[in-house]
Amino acid sequence: MMKLGKMTDYAIVVLTAMAKYGEEPLSSQELAQSVHLERTTVAKILKMLTKRGLILSYRGANGGYRLAKSPDNVSVGQIIEAMEGPIGITECSVSPGACSHEAFCSLQSSWKHISAVLERALYSVSLAQIMAPKASPLSVRLENMALGNP
Repeated sequence: MMKLGKMTDYAIVVLTAMAKYGEEPLSSQELAQSVHLERTTVAKILKMLTKRGLILSYRGANGGYRLAKSPDNVSVGQIIEAMEGPIGITECSVSPGACSHEAFCSLQSSWKHISAVLERALYSVSLAQIMAPKASPLSVRLENMALGNP
């Protein structure tokens, strides 16, 4: 089974909460309370997302964190990559030379192709879209991508 790491899942939850508040900076404590996560977990996520430029941090009495861009301009792919590194199905599709069987493997180009399709799909979905109700244009787009339609 392929799955996102727990911290990446939580990062998406935190970012959707931030998106709901718009440009209002929120403290790590406020965010932790709103998403029902430990403050230390949220603080780690905020640090990583700030370092990757997805959120902005403000010091002082009215400080806190907010999205660096609108939810329409933040992709799920950007979030995943910020939290986990390059997107890929196999290690060889991300880091050539990382596998001792690479010279003998006939599947490397296929895995690279599949990884590229997955990456395009994840980058084509915005934070705003995943926040939308289930019957959104996103579901139609993803179904079309699965069928090979743009």
